[in-house]
Amino acid sequence: MKDDNKRMNSIAKRMNRYWIRRTALVFLLLDAVICVMTNADWLPFEIPAFDAWVSMGGKAWGVLGGAELILLILQGRVGKAKARRLMEPLERMAMTAEQLSRFDPEKLHHLEDAIGTVSPLAPDARVSTGDRETQGLEAAINNLLARTQESYREQTRFVSDASHELRTPIAVIQGYADMLQRWGKDDETVLNEGITAIQTESAHMKKLIEQLLFLARGDSGRNQMVYEDVDLTQMMQEVYEESRMIHPEREWRIETGGPMTASCDAAMIKQTARILVDNAVKYTGDGDRITLRTRVKDGSPCFEVQDNGIGIKQEDLEHIFDRFFRSDPARSRVTGGTGLGLSIAKWIVERHRGYFDVTSREEIGTRIAVILPQQKN
Repeated sequence: MKDDNKRMNSIAKRMNRYWIRRTALVFLLLDAVICVMTNADWLPFEIPAFDAWVSMGGKAWGVLGGAELILLILQGRVGKAKARRLMEPLERMAMTAEQLSRFDPEKLHHLEDAIGTVSPLAPDARVSTGDRETQGLEAAINNLLARTQESYREQTRFVSDASHELRTPIAVIQGYADMLQRWGKDDETVLNEGITAIQTESAHMKKLIEQLLFLARGDSGRNQMVYEDVDLTQMMQEVYEESRMIHPEREWRIETGGPMTASCDAAMIKQTARILVDNAVKYTGDGDRITLRTRVKDGSPCFEVQDNGIGIKQEDLEHIFDRFFRSDPARSRVTGGTGLGLSIAKWIVERHRGYFDVTSREEIGTRIAVILPQQKN
């Protein structure tokens, strides 16, 4: 390591000397040009700056020489540190190579063999040779394996849940299609019932597929965000007006404290507010109150949706943002939920570096607040 440091210092010194020589050469060329121009009687035009230079005589050259000398000294002092900074990546590479060179080649072969026998997707896959010298490398490899396994489990669970969710509306549509084929031609009641059911299930399946595609694009980084200054109060006012029109059977209230600006993707954040409102509507009854609110929380802009519906069980609170999770599975088909709305809201808020604050009590109601980052001045 000491030899490496000596080499790096030597290289840094050579680089610095090169920069000093180059700077000195530039100064000499500049002095030569000034000298020629100040003594050139053949110039067809006058240059006032050079006339003033000539009138100053030797004093001007003394000032110029002193300034150049100071710059060369500064170059010498600063240049070495600059050279060391430029060589830091090479120095780190050299240190890493030296650390690897300390390993016994036989031990590295054992580690390679151990890696070759591991199945990355096996739940308990781990690399272990029992050698202390390779424990650091083994820990890094096992950490990578654990992340790969968890990602694979999440993907498998997502595909399985999506398949299950799509199977239900498809089965309903197929059942009603069979019923229409048997009796729908002769019975108008059966015909109308079948058409209505097929339309309902088709709309449910379309919504589910759209949400699945949104999450899939999000996981692959293809959902683009367009940030702008958005007035959250105005946005919640718009959501309030449209919600009151769509669901007049609920009692709607809005509480705001004036304009409140946040830097966000307007469409995405509005989608989040609509998801929270849709969730509140599902778990409240006719005449129940739903309140939309904007306020400042911990110095940050915040909007929230509060209802006095059935509430959420305490043991379910930590899972409500999981994909396909439903706090009340028995009511899921009745309410028409897909179990993906809050997952989408979570994805959007996290991409905005915000977070949720959820408060809920059974038979009392639920309040879900979205807190966004503070607006930068």
